[in-house]
Amino acid sequence: MKYILFLLALLLSWSAQAQTSLPSDSHFLDSLLHTSPALARVLSHPATYQLQLIYTQIDRDAQNAPHFTQHTYHLNPRQYFNPASLVKLPVALLALEKLHTLPAPINRSTIMSTGAAWRCQTPVPFAAPADSDRQTTVGNYIKRMLLVSDNLAYNRLYEFLGQKTINDRLRQLGYPGSRIVRRFAPCDTTANRYTNPIAFHTPAGDTLYKQPAQTNPRTPAPPLGPVFAGRAYQVGTRVIHRPYDFTTANNLPLADITTLLQTALFPDALPATQRPHLTPADHAFLRQYLHLTPHAAHFTPYATPKYFDAYKKYLYYGRRSEAQPQAGLRIFNIVGMSHGYLADVAYFADSLHQSEFLLSAVLYVNQDDIINDANYEYDTIGEPFLAQLGQLFYQYESRRSRRYRPNLSLFFEKDPQP
Repeated sequence: MKYILFLLALLLSWSAQAQTSLPSDSHFLDSLLHTSPALARVLSHPATYQLQLIYTQIDRDAQNAPHFTQHTYHLNPRQYFNPASLVKLPVALLALEKLHTLPAPINRSTIMSTGAAWRCQTPVPFAAPADSDRQTTVGNYIKRMLLVSDNLAYNRLYEFLGQKTINDRLRQLGYPGSRIVRRFAPCDTTANRYTNPIAFHTPAGDTLYKQPAQTNPRTPAPPLGPVFAGRAYQVGTRVIHRPYDFTTANNLPLADITTLLQTALFPDALPATQRPHLTPADHAFLRQYLHLTPHAAHFTPYATPKYFDAYKKYLYYGRRSEAQPQAGLRIFNIVGMSHGYLADVAYFADSLHQSEFLLSAVLYVNQDDIINDANYEYDTIGEPFLAQLGQLFYQYESRRSRRYRPNLSLFFEKDPQP
């Protein structure tokens, strides 16, 4: 009986996806992609790799205001992919916004402690280390998420915001298909509804503000209904021969995370009702840490060889530790990697050729189609594909004619010094 119900749910999910009106592919984008033999392996197997792309051309007017023209390839908001660390960008945006609702002098540099009030909660007690980069602040948590995609930092800000606040605010901003309902921890659905008590302190330990533990009365409904992927999944050493259930997982369509990155970098391009209430200083902070690599940030926890110069810049560099930064190129991005899904959502600013564009990509690199077996083709297929993809668009944009040359000075502000 349980297996029959599972099959029924799966059929309903497929039916709902089939009935959804999908954006049509851009003929221009399709033609451009097929000029690169390096992309042929993935492009020729769309069902296997589940590739979705959004390429956004940016043209400036005489006042340097950006105008966006979007091209899509196999974009399907009902084709589930696990967003993994992509959810860190909306959480960072909403955390900065929430800080402005708290009493002065609380800001992103104020020390934050985290308590524990329910199962699957871990505390972070107050501490004021001499190294300010190691203090538990909203600003440092965001740096950790954007520089190296730190999961524990995400958990702390998920708990600071609370599950209900995150999802209510996403709906208010116009993202009803997005749902963020999980920590990156082995917590069940109920435990993720309960978030920790939070407090902010002076460096001497005096309490400035207390936020009690929060509970979301009900987990937001999954926007896609039942979601299953893969042909099997692994638990420990045992393989379960049925698709993996992603119904209760986070969901973040590629179009939504693309718009959220655009919101962070080009806030004036969206109506005020569709963007978080952030200050110019917030946006400068986001620009800085969306493009910096761990070494360039001079952020002391990451001053080790493990974090190489091209770290977390899959589009254009892949994941090659020996890759050298391209002169004049800054990439502002957020990535996701989990369960065989690999995503990168990026804005490219090229001072050498005075060009700029947005590129978002997600693909599935799991040839045995078994979820959780740690046997994914990130290194051999996914990251090389994204590198070639980014380089293709970089080269195309470097030659594309523009009526007005963009002034990119905002995106080439001086990097922080140690």
